[in-house]
Amino acid sequence: MNDDLRFMKPFLPPIEEYEHYLKEIWESEQLTNNGKLVQRLEDELQDYLGVKNIALFSNGHMSLEAILRACEVKGEVITTPLTFVSTTHAIINCGAIPVFADIKRDDLTIDPNKIEECITEKTTAILPVHVYGNICDQRAIDDIAKRHNLKVIYDAAHAFGINRGKNNIYEFGDASAISFHATKCFHTVEGGAVIVNDDRLLQQIKASRNFGLDGLESKWVSGNMKMSEFHAAMGLCNLKYADGLRYKRKQMTEMYMELLQSVSSIELMYDKNTDFEVYSYFYVIFKGGMAVRDKVFEYLKEKGYLSRKYFYPVLTEMSSIQGRFKNNDVPIAKSVSESILCLPLYSGLEHRDISKICVLIKDILGE
Repeated sequence: MNDDLRFMKPFLPPIEEYEHYLKEIWESEQLTNNGKLVQRLEDELQDYLGVKNIALFSNGHMSLEAILRACEVKGEVITTPLTFVSTTHAIINCGAIPVFADIKRDDLTIDPNKIEECITEKTTAILPVHVYGNICDQRAIDDIAKRHNLKVIYDAAHAFGINRGKNNIYEFGDASAISFHATKCFHTVEGGAVIVNDDRLLQQIKASRNFGLDGLESKWVSGNMKMSEFHAAMGLCNLKYADGLRYKRKQMTEMYMELLQSVSSIELMYDKNTDFEVYSYFYVIFKGGMAVRDKVFEYLKEKGYLSRKYFYPVLTEMSSIQGRFKNNDVPIAKSVSESILCLPLYSGLEHRDISKICVLIKDILGE
């Protein structure tokens, strides 16, 4: 397999730019524990995202767990079954019970009407996910939460930089968690962040990165979730490229759309309602379901192009979750999970490869 034809390939800045920050690390001799580069990246991200408070973490999953623990979430947490398993594992790891509400078919995000149906006296929070960069119906979700006195914690792993300034998505809910994993458009190799507007909650979340320490005293039970200076250095390098990379992905997305729009057996879904798209993934839904999706997946693989069944299986059928909790019927999420395929999309992908991928899809589908 040619490495250039992978499903996802991380962006790496010019090595001399990274070496510039390495020199700073060697001069300071501080490798971790809220160093200067971590603080600098937090400042730059606050400005870039237009948010009041941000706290960097070792990875996106731990940032989500930190919010759940700081908000003292227990009992039942309503969430989506169409997301990466990390979302649900965070709920379980914090001692809460995931309750799955089905999704909306038009944008694949959690359905507010289904959320309402799932609320019981045990419900304490809602954990929606901005899936593939599609933004949840935040106003409806926050309205439900206010009426039922519930916490709202957004998993924004797929939604870095959407709607900067105007109608900022991070202003909704109690907090948002972001992932800066290497596969993301903006990354710190491994990393994540919490965005929160409440100063008191921010203090606890920041302390939770280092065993709950506030000065010399440990005020909250926690663990080690700190971002290192080396990871912050990568983030400082990459942030200046974020808009340019987004534009490249936008062009690739538009090319996919143009080449595949005439294919009758696939459904193209694209959210044009946001002011600042993230273009993390390009996904298609096969009208023939799993059999057709899998046939295309195997054919592309045979020809040297890796795609991804993302997210499959639906979380209610994931081995680590199935049978452990009472699961609601989620027919829409199940159907989408069995028919969706994410095609290669990364900044270094060549237009000729996109063209070839689309030709192969048409070929195997007979269109």
